[in-house]
Formats: sequence, structure tokens, C-alpha cells
Amino acid sequence: MHSDITGIILAGGKSSRMGINKCLLKIGDETIIERILSVMKSVFEKVIIITNTPVEYTSLGVMVYKDILKGFGPIGGIHSGLTHSSTNEDFVISCDMPLMIKEMVEFITEYKSDKLIRFCKAGGYNQPLAGIYKKGLIPEIEIFLNQSNDTSTKSFHQLIKNVDAEIINPENLSFYKEELFFNVNNLKDYGYVLKK
Repeated sequence: MHSDITGIILAGGKSSRMGINKCLLKIGDETIIERILSVMKSVFEKVIIITNTPVEYTSLGVMVYKDILKGFGPIGGIHSGLTHSSTNEDFVISCDMPLMIKEMVEFITEYKSDKLIRFCKAGGYNQPLAGIYKKGLIPEIEIFLNQSNDTSTKSFHQLIKNVDAEIINPENLSFYKEELFFNVNNLKDYGYVLKK
């Protein structure tokens, strides 16, 4: 159990492809966010939620905060999480990864790196929405967002390239499965998760 790292759950997405709040969809007796919260609480003493609809999550018993910089998607959520956390490192996870497990969160958390961000590459894709982010990233985000008025240059993936993240290969781990990083973006994805 880590007391020097905060778990941050990003639940601010509009779920435009789903049409309803995917964090509140049920898998068995739990909502997706309850499932993720359970995994995070098994690893970190402190867990917070970042969302622009805080009233939906007040019953979960953790601190809930809104984006400070609005309209920037996950970049804004990460900025708010890092700002509100009291630790130098934070584990950030998106609320749409219901198959994530404690072992993978611990592996990423305990992986040694001096870079501001570290996350896995799985299934041929970078998986930055399950990774460690350091507080030193706050000014980098603010500089990145203030660089120009052209929002097309302000993608999350561009930010990650700019700060030179540590990309981890987890494929040789005994518990690794590509599906751990599976995102629920639509009803077909939800149906897939329900069969797991």
C-alpha cells in the first residue's frame, strides 16, 4: 500500500460515443468506476476523482474535484489531479478501463524512472491513461496549453511526446493480458467486457 503516491481516476469524459455515462455502467454488482476505485484503493492510501459532474460520484467516499483548465480533455483532468494531490507522484487512470488489475497498477507504480510520465505500451498502442505522472508536469502542461491558440496542436499524445515519457513493455509479465488496457467507448465494447 503506497502512502506517497495518490491514485487519480479521470471521470470527466462526455461519453459522446456511448450516449450515457460509461463510468456508471454496471458489471455484475458494481459500476465500472466502483471496480476501478476498488483496484486503486488496494494499492494507494489516497484516491481522488477528477470529473466535471461531481454530484454523480459523491457517494463513493473519496474527494472529487473538477477540472481547473476546462475543455482540454484528459490533459485538463491530469492537470487538475496533479494540482489537487498532495504527493509528488500520482497514478492516473481513466474510468473506462474496467479490466485493469492490481498487479499491473503495482508494476507501473514500482517501475523505476526519472521521467515525468511512465506508462505501458500494450497491443501495439501507448496506454498513457494508466500511468504515473509527477507533479513537475504541471508547469509543462501549462506551457504546452499556452503555446498557441491552435487547439489542433494540443492533443494529449502531443503533450506526451513533448515531455519524453518512459514507455514500458509489460508483455513478459506473468499476469499480462492485452485486455487489461481495454477501453469501453461504446456499447459493443461494453458487451465485450460483460463477457469477461
